[in-house]
Parts: sequence; C-alpha cells; structure tokens
Amino acid sequence: MFHIAGLPDTLAVFPLPRAILLPRARLPLHIFEPRYLQMFEDVLKTPERLIGMIQPCATSPGEDALQAVGCAGRITQFSETEDGRYLVTLSGLSRFRVLGEVTGFSPYRRCDVSWTGFDRDLTSAGEVDPAFDRAGFLALLERFLTTQGLSTDWGSLKEAEDELLINSLSMMLEFDPEDKQALLEAPCLAKRRETLVTLIEFGLRGGAQEDILQ
Repeated sequence: MFHIAGLPDTLAVFPLPRAILLPRARLPLHIFEPRYLQMFEDVLKTPERLIGMIQPCATSPGEDALQAVGCAGRITQFSETEDGRYLVTLSGLSRFRVLGEVTGFSPYRRCDVSWTGFDRDLTSAGEVDPAFDRAGFLALLERFLTTQGLSTDWGSLKEAEDELLINSLSMMLEFDPEDKQALLEAPCLAKRRETLVTLIEFGLRGGAQEDILQ
C-alpha cells in the first residue's frame, strides 16, 4: 500500500482528452508516440512506476493548459509489439493536484504535484455508497446503452462491486471532457454516482439537442 509521504513530488503526465483514471480502476493504454515511449521507459526505471493521466483544458486553440486535477496510475502490466509500441495497463492509485509544470529538456511533460486532500484514494478497501440503488441504476444504464447502440457484459457488471462499477463506467462512457473531469473530481463515490446518473439521464433526454428543440 502506498502512503502520501512516499509519493513523488514530480510526476510524468500523459495528457489525453476524454481519458480519465480513477483509484483502484484500470486503464489500458496504447503507447506509440516517440515522446511517450521515452516517458514509459523512464518511468519504468523509477521505484513507483507512476504516470499521471490528465486532461488538457478546453481552452483556445493552440493553448496547452492542463486541468488542475489528474490521477496517477502505476504500471502493473505491459507488453511490447514487434514494431516497438507498448500495450500498457495502469492501475489507478491516487488523484493529484497540479502545482506547476516542470520546464526542461524532457520530450514529455512533467508536473510538480500535491497529493493532499486525496487520502481516501489510497485506502486499499475502497469506497462504499450506502445509498446506491443498484437495480435502478442498471435499469437506467440499460436504457442508455440501448439508445447509444452499445452492448456490454451484463454478467460482469452485475457482479462488480459498487466502486468498480461506478468508476469503470465513469471512465468508459463517452461524455464531454468537462463532464469527465467532473466525474474525476467528485469528492466521494456517492457524488460520482450522482454525477454519473445525471449525465446518463441528460443523455437519455437528448442532451443539448432537446434543449434547442424546447
């Protein structure tokens, strides 16, 4: 188990829009750009083996600002393809807050970070959501996936623990970057579930298109 005192003050970050990682969840990555291949190889040499997943800000074209909060994942599995690409699995460890970007000669981006305020992310037992209506939620999710023309492994969803179910769906479902960021920054599992339900219900109502028609 990691403790805040043992986490690094500087983190290599991988900016990807619509891609978030949450504690105790897993994110597959396909790494092929030269700068990120270098990042991956450098991170493997560190004792923590952490990569910070973070979304770019939705700012004016040409700007490269990052969101204030991301989530660090530990490299727990990887394989190399014959042409030099890597297929990587990150296991979510803890969210972090960006203090500033490190300048230097690194081909990839690095940030000074703070782990303060995210203590619950590091608990091995995970979070619980006592008010979670699983049956109602799964019925709502089924309606949403049907309207989106998507399918899923319902057996795995029904067997998944509450935290894994909510966090995995928050990561996998297609929402706008700002909505994904709201899911990432939710202070607890119950708030993330409430945000996720709101986004699904909004999608079922037709989203912004319905607002225009009204």
